[in-house]
Amino acid sequence: MRKFAIIGLGRFGRKLAVSLASSGAEVIAIDKNRELVDEIRDMVSHAVRLDSTDEEALLAQGVDKIDVAVVGIGGEQGGFESAILTVVNLKAIGVPLVYARAETHTAGEVFMKIGATDVIYPEVESAQRWTYKLIAPQISDKIDFAPGYSLAKLKAPASFDGRSLIDLQLRQKYNINLVAIKRGDNCPDKKQHGQIINVPMPHTIIYKDDMLMVAGSDPDLARLPQE
Repeated sequence: MRKFAIIGLGRFGRKLAVSLASSGAEVIAIDKNRELVDEIRDMVSHAVRLDSTDEEALLAQGVDKIDVAVVGIGGEQGGFESAILTVVNLKAIGVPLVYARAETHTAGEVFMKIGATDVIYPEVESAQRWTYKLIAPQISDKIDFAPGYSLAKLKAPASFDGRSLIDLQLRQKYNINLVAIKRGDNCPDKKQHGQIINVPMPHTIIYKDDMLMVAGSDPDLARLPQE
């Protein structure tokens, strides 16, 4: 499971940090406000009060070792400037994926220009949606059909290439069901490119970048390999 740093514990940041932690992720929650840090301390792996515009402070807490950082600092009282400096610091210390919360599209464009991986607009996107997107980026689309259960679409990872359903044992290993396959460009038979296999059989071969439609619980779907 990836390690996350959530920086800025306002309404969105707090919900996202708690939601990620509830999904089993290791989460470092960071804010300058001691009260906000104390409130979330028992809900995440680690909560710390620090100034994220201080690169040395980030390094001291091991933020350079995390996989994904989300900068959720609000725009009030110099917050936008702090968020910009925080994104720059995170990129400088080598955090692979840095997402930034933006209140306007103009702010979002600024974050993208300074190297943010993507921009979150909390007014139109929920923390729950981003929880799943961050934990399971291999899932390109998801339809919830019952609480905690979904039908999801993902590209077959390289580790699935050339293997049959019997070999992959998706039900046994991941507790998910393969509903359908759309052949991608890596299928050796060019005539099958784009073909839909709506009843996959045990000996059906999956190739890298085939589009798979799978069903299962959200935690089980999140465990599917990304590579």
